[in-house]
Amino acid sequence: QVQLVESGGGLVQAGSSLRLSCAASGRTFKSYFMGWFRQAPGKEREFVARIYWDTGSTYYADSAKGRFTVSRDNAKNTVYLQMNSLKPEDTAVYYCTADRSEQFTGAYWGQGTQVTVSS
Repeated sequence: QVQLVESGGGLVQAGSSLRLSCAASGRTFKSYFMGWFRQAPGKEREFVARIYWDTGSTYYADSAKGRFTVSRDNAKNTVYLQMNSLKPEDTAVYYCTADRSEQFTGAYWGQGTQVTVSS
């Protein structure tokens, strides 16, 4: 079955960087959109960034533009989220997801990885 396994979360200070990884398995992700959502305590899950597996085309939420970079390694079947200049408001559980639809509501989900940014 499809598995998305996130790693790389942790506790960092404001202004620091983290790189999240999402190892995907169980099927080919050709023609899939893959990316990241996040959910902060007491808030709804929100879109962060996505990448189209075939072309590498990317799309970002306004909150992520200029600070976060989503990328993928086809050979490793892995998607990354490089997060720079982290802010306390970036604190959330980050989820990897995959979807064939550009609507990107999430057909498959990982278990999430916690990112905590202290001020």
